[in-house]
Amino acid sequence: MNYLSCKRIFFSLCCIAFSAIEASPCTSAIVAADASASGRPLLWKHRDTSNTDNVIDYIPGKDGEHSYVALYNATDTKRDEAWIGMNEVGFAVMNTASYNIKDDKVPQSKMDREGFVMSIALRSCTTVDDFEALLNSLPRPMGVEANFGVIDAYGNGAFFETNNHSYVKYDLSDAPGGVLIRTNYSHSGRKGEGYGYVREANANHILAPYIEEGGITPELLTENLSRNFYHDVNKTDGLSSSTRWIVDEDYIPRYKSTATVVIEGIQPLDLKDTPLPEFIIPEYIMWTGLGYPPCSEIVPVWCHADGVDDELKAIAAGGTSPKANLARSRRDIVFNYPQGKSKKRSSKYIDTRTLSNSDGTGFIQVLTPENLEVYRLIKEKRDRKAIDFKY
Repeated sequence: MNYLSCKRIFFSLCCIAFSAIEASPCTSAIVAADASASGRPLLWKHRDTSNTDNVIDYIPGKDGEHSYVALYNATDTKRDEAWIGMNEVGFAVMNTASYNIKDDKVPQSKMDREGFVMSIALRSCTTVDDFEALLNSLPRPMGVEANFGVIDAYGNGAFFETNNHSYVKYDLSDAPGGVLIRTNYSHSGRKGEGYGYVREANANHILAPYIEEGGITPELLTENLSRNFYHDVNKTDGLSSSTRWIVDEDYIPRYKSTATVVIEGIQPLDLKDTPLPEFIIPEYIMWTGLGYPPCSEIVPVWCHADGVDDELKAIAAGGTSPKANLARSRRDIVFNYPQGKSKKRSSKYIDTRTLSNSDGTGFIQVLTPENLEVYRLIKEKRDRKAIDFKY
């Protein structure tokens, strides 16, 4: 890996002037191979952001760099900032914004560089150790305040709670039950600060029985957690009550949720083995639901020029994704409270009957079985080695 080149690229990106954007609150998890039903590690990101339009794109490698596939803001036409992605040798990375580890006075105009860091990592890293070496090599201040989650083809995984000058690594091998969960604060940061404490508790509660039996699957993450309205403070499920309207606050799915993505790796390689693209690419799947997750359709993505479905690409008006646009139109039906037009968060009300109802016509009720069938068919095809790409 040419870290000198990475440093030059990063320095040039940091010299680009652009307006500070709102950081992206998210809910995420890393699952060890031993904790997953398939024996494959998982990297999950439920993305929350004010950048409503997300797309998926494949970036071919050049000059010795890795090819990779990643999620981008549709407005990022140069594809500079990846927000979750995987490359051809089995390295995958994502992030959640943190709000309790920045310990300096670096101005906001020089922050929010996480997407640049992840793009550099995708084209240059093979292992979790490579990513740590990359963090050590980048110029300071790095312009980040984030929890970076990574996995590789050897079954390694970690969260790196990172600020402008340092990081704290949480290794997946040390995680109770083989699962690490992060939202919008860092466990190594200042206590009581940050966001997402309730969302993290929600995720822990929902996953607990599956962690105990080692049975976590990608579909559990996209079809359950990303569509689940359990609230740990109230100990209630917002969709199971008789109340039609519930306030959009502290659930995993939120009005600003724009994607649910799980990268499913391979059964870990032996250390003596090399992760060859022709082996890795058919095995790694990025299960992708663009748009408001309770209303999204899951589409498999592979790290290949032919591995991204057109409906996930920027082919619609304004460079947006048809799948994301469809889910957003459904979201507008969910948030249809007539007096809820204010932009204030407290005014966002969820019409639970549009998601789940006695007629069985709610978006979750209709879409979940369809998505589960996609999972079944694609996994079956993958497991019998019927994913065939030309190299």
